[in-house]
Amino acid sequence: MKDHTALLIIDMQVGLLEGAYQSEQTLNTIRTLLDKAHAKQLPVLYVQHDGPAGDPLEPDTPGWQLHPAIAPAPEEPVIRKQACDAFYETELEAELQKRHITHLIVTGGQTEYCVDSTTRSATAHHYDVTLVSDAHTTSDSSSFSAEQIIRHHNELLNWFQTGEYRVRVVPAHEIQF
Repeated sequence: MKDHTALLIIDMQVGLLEGAYQSEQTLNTIRTLLDKAHAKQLPVLYVQHDGPAGDPLEPDTPGWQLHPAIAPAPEEPVIRKQACDAFYETELEAELQKRHITHLIVTGGQTEYCVDSTTRSATAHHYDVTLVSDAHTTSDSSSFSAEQIIRHHNELLNWFQTGEYRVRVVPAHEIQF
């Protein structure tokens, strides 16, 4: 990976993971990536969604909390958002620029919303992206199983580009920090 790489963990919150596809496996995969990033002293940034009142991700409720299995260290920023795109009206870009990041390794939930939106937006904000194919999750929709949604987005986003900035989709075992 490039010298200016960061691990981005999107919305891995208790309320999102309840009933999500292979949530324990996804958490374990992200934990492994997190441990590798820490060992190489690479920046890790978290994104936390603020849902409306009554939503499973309503701020300051148990479901809103980042999952304790991959909780941030005190020095790791948590960027709060209210839209699917983690760049929209947040401090994400400022945090990335402060650390001179040019490449994001993206993990998290929910595949078809926040992971997809943030991955695409990252290329428009001049970042290369590696989406970890087995480190993002979602739940079944009324039309598709979570497994179908994840597979579709992995195929759809692989080699997506905005100008010279691209997305590569690779499994966690291929990630080299």
